Amino acid sequence: MTDEGTGASPRGPRLQLLARGWFALVSLAGAAIVWIEHRWQLHLELPSGVQIGGLVLLIAASALGTWSAVTMTTRGEGTPLPSALPRRLVAAGPYRLVRNPMAVAGIAQAVAVGLLVGSWLVVAYGLVGSLMWNFLVRPHEEADLAARFGEEFEEYRRTVGIWVPRLR
Repeated sequence: MTDEGTGASPRGPRLQLLARGWFALVSLAGAAIVWIEHRWQLHLELPSGVQIGGLVLLIAASALGTWSAVTMTTRGEGTPLPSALPRRLVAAGPYRLVRNPMAVAGIAQAVAVGLLVGSWLVVAYGLVGSLMWNFLVRPHEEADLAARFGEEFEEYRRTVGIWVPRLR
């Protein structure tokens, strides 16, 4: 499937928009929390090694998020965006390890930003985000996948862990 007249895939711009939006959300939310932390004098000094660990985690989480998005667009024939959901169940790439590697990547990115900027509140924000995703978003997302992909998704759900890869 290509854009009329250009020969370009419409997934590329959608993926770029998603990446830019996610980066802006993580950056702006992190900056606001750091500002509040300093304004309310809640900031704690963390060892410099924590920042290096945050940078390493941010790079790894960003790579996982990119790998996940590319896999979804190429294997799933869609995007993570609700306006262009994948038409095929994706169980390849990072999706063969955990059921939602993009959520894992996003949560890890938030925690990494917190470590990188030395903000325990940003780390807490990332961890609270993981709970919100797990209990509020995931059930709806998995109900939609079950409705769209039926037994194929049920088998996938039985064999692939949510957050941690299962040993086989």
